[in-house]
Amino acid sequence: MDKKKMLETELDYAQKMLQKINDKGDRNLVEAFDRAISEHRERTAFSCLGQDLSFLELDRNSKAFAAFLHASDIKPGSRIALQMPNILAYPIVVWGALRAGVVIVNTNPMYTERELRHQFTDAGIDALVLFEGCLAVTAPVAEELGVRLVVVAGALKPDSSQVLPQGCPDRYVALGTALATPNTATIETTNVSMESLAVLQYTGGTTGPSKGAMLTHGNLFASAWQTTSALDENERSDGIVIAPMPLYHIYGFTWNVISCCMNGVHSVLIPDPRNLDSLVQAMRAYRFTGFAGVNTLFAGLMRHPQFDEIDFSYLRGSIAGGAALVTSVAEEWERRTGSKLFEGYAMSETSSSLTCNTPDANQIGTVGKPLPAMEVKVIDSEGADLGIEKVGELAVRGPQVLKGYWNRPAETAAAVDSDGWFRTGDVAVIQADGFLRIVDRIKDMILVSGFNVYPNEIEDVLTAHPDVFECAAVGVADERTGEAIKVFVVPSGAARDAEVLRDYCRRQLTAYKVPKHIAFVDALPKSAVGKVLRRELRTP
Repeated sequence: MDKKKMLETELDYAQKMLQKINDKGDRNLVEAFDRAISEHRERTAFSCLGQDLSFLELDRNSKAFAAFLHASDIKPGSRIALQMPNILAYPIVVWGALRAGVVIVNTNPMYTERELRHQFTDAGIDALVLFEGCLAVTAPVAEELGVRLVVVAGALKPDSSQVLPQGCPDRYVALGTALATPNTATIETTNVSMESLAVLQYTGGTTGPSKGAMLTHGNLFASAWQTTSALDENERSDGIVIAPMPLYHIYGFTWNVISCCMNGVHSVLIPDPRNLDSLVQAMRAYRFTGFAGVNTLFAGLMRHPQFDEIDFSYLRGSIAGGAALVTSVAEEWERRTGSKLFEGYAMSETSSSLTCNTPDANQIGTVGKPLPAMEVKVIDSEGADLGIEKVGELAVRGPQVLKGYWNRPAETAAAVDSDGWFRTGDVAVIQADGFLRIVDRIKDMILVSGFNVYPNEIEDVLTAHPDVFECAAVGVADERTGEAIKVFVVPSGAARDAEVLRDYCRRQLTAYKVPKHIAFVDALPKSAVGKVLRRELRTP
């Protein structure tokens, strides 16, 4: 056996797939980024709050930030936390950190001191870049933990005129100052490989303290390649996408900061997607060709009084992810915008790439087919492959799947087996036609008199009723049936009749799936990206 074939046999599935798709032989993600810069340097890369950042400016500023990190003795492999909304500073800092071989720790700007303390301590951060609006909460934690370098970013494009807010510790540095600091150091990424750690993406902590999914340069490279394969050919070079999904979340991070950027796509950053007025204003200001969001955002937008005044004639399609897409929402979006809504599915642990519907293969009610260079299967509790049209836990493997959980070898071993298969914790069905249908989360399943009930099915039925804007189903203790179904309903109008909704369910669901309890609420608890937090609804 020759040396090349011997090497190939030693590679696992993910490594073989990465080697196959890396046809240019890039040593790391930055080399691929540099090629994109040379091709698109005069185009706008990002816009935010009326300001533009070209690819050329992104290149220059990211190199300056990499040099600043080097001069500040933040060494390759060190962790740098990023705590910012969607502002122009974000992609600058990301690509600067990647150039310097520094590991990014994406951090929610709305975190409390307790949450920040856990994440910063767990990641062992050496540096922090935060939005000035986060100082009141975050600065005390940074001081308590002795974070060596703290950089403060403003909402606008960073430049040398930026000044620190009053009350900042003297050692803090304004991002504009950091980028303008003279430095002759040339930062080389020759010691950074596709196997090098790029990001610690902390999970939501739905079953315990959040843990860091270790994503490598190769993971992000593969994710960008996979999502590119689903793009329309024109979208790869002249697209404009509205970007309301938080960049600190894996969905927005991989899609806008990595994939769109590497394809020369212009991203319009939305700092606060909860402010629908500003989001609609941005959508009216650009001839956007793409849009990405979650079900609750699509539903909320369509209730805005100016929604139908938006020009959707350039829109080639919208991506729905992050949470289950309700069929009625998808159908209404397509009817009112004249464009398709493509549902996809991914996780932090898979670098935001798993499956997606595409213009050539779209089936509402599914999350599409697996993206290229990956494999999927449905397994039972013992790990046996159940085959098609069977309900079981979804397992996946591919070049975008995490390296492991940061400092958690036992949890890594439980989630990823020796052959590279990652257990997602989601209940799914692989249809005979190849489309994947997510049934629900294993932990969200409700057991009524021994029968499995999946909340997504109940919610999909109820949301189609004209009196229901949105809802969430959970299991509650019941002496007779073990668990009973309770649905929290946000009404679409003044009507609040539980029996009317229960009768509606009886006509479409078998008896044990009909909610025993219905509670009307003004709003559902949600995460930063719009996922309904069922765990909070279960709390007495």
